[in-house]
Amino acid sequence: MKTKQKARAKPRPKPKPVKKARAAPSAKPAAARPAERKAPAPPARPPGAPVRIERDSMGELEVPAAAYYGIQTARAIQNFPISGMRFPRAFIRAMGLIKWAAASVNETLGLLDKRVAEVIRRASREVVDGQWDEQFPLDIFQTGSGTSTNMNANEVVANRAAELLGGARGQKRVHPNDHVNMGQSSNDVIPTAIHVAAVELCERHLIPALTRLQAALSAKAREFNQVVKIGRTHLQDATPIRLGQEFGGYARQVELGIGRVRRAIEALSEVALGGTAVGTGLNAHPEFAPRVIGLLSREIGVSLKEAQNHFEAQSTQDSVVEASGELRTVAVSLMKIANDIRWLGSGPRCGLGEIFLPEAQPGSSIMPGKVNPVIAESVTMVAAQVMGNDVAIVVAGQSGNFELLVMLPVMAHNLLQSIELLARAADNFTVRCVQGITANEERCRNSIEQSLAMCTALTPVIGYDAAAKIAKEAYRTGKTVRDVAVAQHVLPESRLDALLDPWRMTGPGEAAKKRS
Repeated sequence: MKTKQKARAKPRPKPKPVKKARAAPSAKPAAARPAERKAPAPPARPPGAPVRIERDSMGELEVPAAAYYGIQTARAIQNFPISGMRFPRAFIRAMGLIKWAAASVNETLGLLDKRVAEVIRRASREVVDGQWDEQFPLDIFQTGSGTSTNMNANEVVANRAAELLGGARGQKRVHPNDHVNMGQSSNDVIPTAIHVAAVELCERHLIPALTRLQAALSAKAREFNQVVKIGRTHLQDATPIRLGQEFGGYARQVELGIGRVRRAIEALSEVALGGTAVGTGLNAHPEFAPRVIGLLSREIGVSLKEAQNHFEAQSTQDSVVEASGELRTVAVSLMKIANDIRWLGSGPRCGLGEIFLPEAQPGSSIMPGKVNPVIAESVTMVAAQVMGNDVAIVVAGQSGNFELLVMLPVMAHNLLQSIELLARAADNFTVRCVQGITANEERCRNSIEQSLAMCTALTPVIGYDAAAKIAKEAYRTGKTVRDVAVAQHVLPESRLDALLDPWRMTGPGEAAKKRS
């Protein structure tokens, strides 16, 4: 039996079975191909493409000769041919910033040779600028710590830095662990990169986009201030409201959403860097984290701070859960606004039709002349996606065991996607829909005249029961509330005219009589 066991064990160190596994992703069904194309660096090298042999603690492996990534990234490509979804540009940029700042600080602290630090900084800056995005091919669904992606960054920076020194890729003249990853662990770098990327996206993209949307809605609120329409509660006719008041409510929702994003930024401004493996800071200089964080703050224009408690910062991602919750609320607001605008513009002849929406594109492949509210619809789908992303983040946020939360990549992907989707949807909604909305004043007037809710204004004078009888009679006969009230001689016509003035009903008491 021992002899047989040894005979079986002999092939195990050979790399051939592992190399064959590298080609497996190319045999995926056609449905998976579009996802593969999202990743610029395909999992399998083209047949005959030159390779180099690299070695690590697990043995040897072929790596494409042209790749700046190395053996650990190549192993991860084999291990995780799952979705074709990669870390977004904002995250790769954040990783580059962290490696750049770390090299600068390690040189200042006398821990890193000046020439090595210089080329690491240059290579890291190229990563920051997006020059090597195709060298980050790893799938989101990978090791829960994101170690594969941290090593991907270390290898790309190290090989490019070595090249800048005149060396060759894969020779480790600049070492990915000893030099590029000095003072760091994946367990504090990946959470920090999530926070840095999210904060920067919120500050530079989401808040400006929401600010533009809020301004557009506020402008429409002023433009429509003189347009009185029927209000609706429970999807039933209610008392009159100004169209401008309705849009003013939407503008306020977005304004509050901006405040929520700012709270998300505040939650994310505390970063894990400095805790290294388990939060103790092992192998990191005491001055490393505060100095690196200072450089990062300067680069992104937002004040970051070191975590008060590194054990909390690495074993949980409560701050990401909190930030995602704020984004979810923004999505809820946008869903409500977009749905209202779709309803208000429904028609053109048989819907509410109280506003006209800009025509973006033909709406039907079978019904000529049909135009749909496609921009608003796209906003509702973005909102649904953000809400779904939040659910995944909440589930992932529960998945920390002891000293590390091990669903970091999916949290990063979903959080950053939510921010980017909300920013793009808000800008598109502003430009292609909100700014072009106009009021259908005639339709608004006609709806008011037919509304039974006008009886509400009579209640303080003739009482609820008498007003209800007028409403029922108006409904039964198809007459207006005013016509029935005049016929029943409940009040002088001049008094009825004053009470049933729609404008008067759009504000508290007599204050609304005077139009501004």
